[in-house]
Amino acid sequence: MDLSAINPVILIASLMAAATPILLAATGELVVEKSGVLNLGVEGMMITGAICGFAAAVETGSPALGFVAAALGGAALSLIFGFLTQVLMSNQVATGLALTLFGLGLSALIGQGYVGIKPPGTAALNLGPLSDIPVIGRILFSHDLMVYLSLALVAGVWAGLRYTRAGLVLRAVGENHDAAHALGYKVVRLRLAAIAFGGAMAGLGGAYLSLVRVPQWTEGMTAGAGWIALAIVVFASWKAPRVLLGAYLFGGVAVLQLNLQAAGLAVPVEVLSMSPYLVTILVLVIMSADRSRAAINAPASLGRRFHASS
Repeated sequence: MDLSAINPVILIASLMAAATPILLAATGELVVEKSGVLNLGVEGMMITGAICGFAAAVETGSPALGFVAAALGGAALSLIFGFLTQVLMSNQVATGLALTLFGLGLSALIGQGYVGIKPPGTAALNLGPLSDIPVIGRILFSHDLMVYLSLALVAGVWAGLRYTRAGLVLRAVGENHDAAHALGYKVVRLRLAAIAFGGAMAGLGGAYLSLVRVPQWTEGMTAGAGWIALAIVVFASWKAPRVLLGAYLFGGVAVLQLNLQAAGLAVPVEVLSMSPYLVTILVLVIMSADRSRAAINAPASLGRRFHASS
């Protein structure tokens, strides 16, 4: 095994790109769960965003339009979940699982004609002299727009939930929807807006996979990224800065295992490939050890049905 082949600067820069799809999806799911809704359909929305973005980019030749289409596709699918759970009051867990299955099937159907096609390239931003700074320039200033947009969205969600009136109202709905309704807030509308935002973010994460991270369409290419995003929200204790930390932790492990494979580590490839998921499970087990702490951090109304007459 030749560890000298692993460049730590490139490793750190690569983890930022590897973490971006999960970071986008997890940030959206954080907002959804802060409103008191548990949407387990993140995987389905990501894969739908992946094919919607890929198809739009191929047909128009514009990656930007591809990302817009991905956000719209993810949001549209999420609103199906929103209608079923918030208007028809179906079970959130069962509906979320059904949404994932539906998204996987729908994406496979749409993507039949796009297998083997190369999408238009997404270039890195030209940040001038910043990119030429030794070490730091390669790590921080050599990425595409979506990497920086994901960081901006995390900061925006953190500030919005903490300091804006809309964020405070959303958190109030997630903590006690009956009290929020009694104060005159439109609980269902607020939750539908949060669900649509979460779907759009998951769609963007999926499009990043198919247009940038792995620039091709492959059926099932999200490979559990949506489930990892859900786990990261729990790991983060429903706090935006910790979502960033969790996504970068997973991205780092994913990139490291690829580098270890290339370096010839004498471990079966299958074991290395499953290592990011094993690390995620381990972290969740450790976090879940203190159940009282987890219960305090979780929104009190998470997963509970709301009826205006209740």
